[in-house]
Amino acid sequence: MKLLIVDDEELTRTGVVSSIDWASLGISQVLEADDGLHGLETARRFKPEIILCDVRMPRMDGITMLERLETILPDSVPIFMSGYSDKEYLKAAIKLKAVNYIEKPLNPQEIRDAVLEAKDLYLEKQRLHHGETLHSMETASRLALQLTVPFGANKEIIEHLWGELSLNWNAGTCFTTFIVQMDTASDSDEPLKREHLHKFQDFLAGLHMNCIYVEKRLRYLVYFVYGQNRPSSSVLERIGHFLGSQYEAAGKYFLAAGETAVGVHRACRSYASAVILLQSSFFFPCNFFLYGELLESLPNNPGVSLPSSLESDFREALTAKDRSSCSEILKLLEAYFYKNHSLLQNQAKDLYYKLLLSIESARKQLKIPGPSKEQENIVDVMVGCFSFLDLHQILKERTEDFFKSAEETRQEHPTIFLIKEYISQNYMHETLSVKDISSHVFLSASYVCTFFKNETGQTLNQYLTEYRMERAKQLLEDPRYKISDISSKVGYSDGNYFGKSFKKYSGLSPSEYREKMTQ
Repeated sequence: MKLLIVDDEELTRTGVVSSIDWASLGISQVLEADDGLHGLETARRFKPEIILCDVRMPRMDGITMLERLETILPDSVPIFMSGYSDKEYLKAAIKLKAVNYIEKPLNPQEIRDAVLEAKDLYLEKQRLHHGETLHSMETASRLALQLTVPFGANKEIIEHLWGELSLNWNAGTCFTTFIVQMDTASDSDEPLKREHLHKFQDFLAGLHMNCIYVEKRLRYLVYFVYGQNRPSSSVLERIGHFLGSQYEAAGKYFLAAGETAVGVHRACRSYASAVILLQSSFFFPCNFFLYGELLESLPNNPGVSLPSSLESDFREALTAKDRSSCSEILKLLEAYFYKNHSLLQNQAKDLYYKLLLSIESARKQLKIPGPSKEQENIVDVMVGCFSFLDLHQILKERTEDFFKSAEETRQEHPTIFLIKEYISQNYMHETLSVKDISSHVFLSASYVCTFFKNETGQTLNQYLTEYRMERAKQLLEDPRYKISDISSKVGYSDGNYFGKSFKKYSGLSPSEYREKMTQ
């Protein structure tokens, strides 16, 4: 806490400052002013929680100074000090809710007691305001949630909440909905969320606007911005860029603003249009702010179309190991989908899912080893794609991996391919054994071991361990997986044994490897 001492006698101020251990009272900063005018200026600048001031001073007395500060710092607690027994000043001090009145000559113990009492009073005020603020935020959030559905059956609920918050809405109030979609669930603590909201409201106040806010499904943050004037496109840009700046530190996000609606009964239309724009945001770069007028000014990839045979063309190019044709198809896909605001996300995702499956199919046909259970992992990979560019990058990487593996892979014996494929599909089972593998390829266990070693230069157990460790590396690079869960995912029920095996294989412990890969 900060404490301001206002007294025209320098000796008094110096004596008070030097005679008390302020840190022991929880006071981190002691400020000084030599009269009421300077005290007013200092209080406005530093916002002290406690003000210890003389009653009678030249230019402006303490009573006048604190009366003016009441509207600026309503929670600051005053303590008066004076060498005069003046009943009128005492009455004024009581009216200003001074916590104490100390007579000069000052007693340090009396000052300490008064400051501690003032500190307790200030904290009590803060607790009361905190409770009121939380209640108002909760009420505003309930109101914002009601505005996301068509106005009708909830009319009475909206009017009740609106009245409880004493909002000055009328038939001409304009509503514009801003929706922030986060890449991951919003898990920031409540104080930080309140801080973001208050900063945004302070920014809007400068534009003679305000907002109410609700969080939906943890990843969607909905702001109903309202005011008496319809915001221009330049004002919308300013609002969007400021709001986006609040979430940059949290990672990837999309931000869309709906059309402006006039009247609370039409606010839902603004929300619905923002939701539609948010769908188009998928095809734009992350952290991009999209609103109607901007979208209308953007070309929608004129002259670019996809042939109906694209999927089969891609599959044929893969099986023919035609890298050049695959590269052309990827370029065409990017040109068609990037910033295309006439499509839905699912149209792109459905096609990309089929193309990723084509890579897996070509691997099997050409007996090219690939990532474990690639077909099943495709869904997880696509869920993790926040934007079209993320999705396209995955297809590019997997296509490149396909051709790289094709170049490095010599033609394997069909039995070796079957063994490796079986291991890739069952490595996560701790009980996987040579007997299981030999049964799968209809050979004896002893012959399989000898055959595999002669063909690959590795024993089956060496290959299985290496496969599990390489898979563990992939999982460790994904922060969604806990290290304690990864061991079971790669076939180790004993976490300690997994840790030792991983360190023996890679030279690093699992946690050290993860830290290295995330630097």
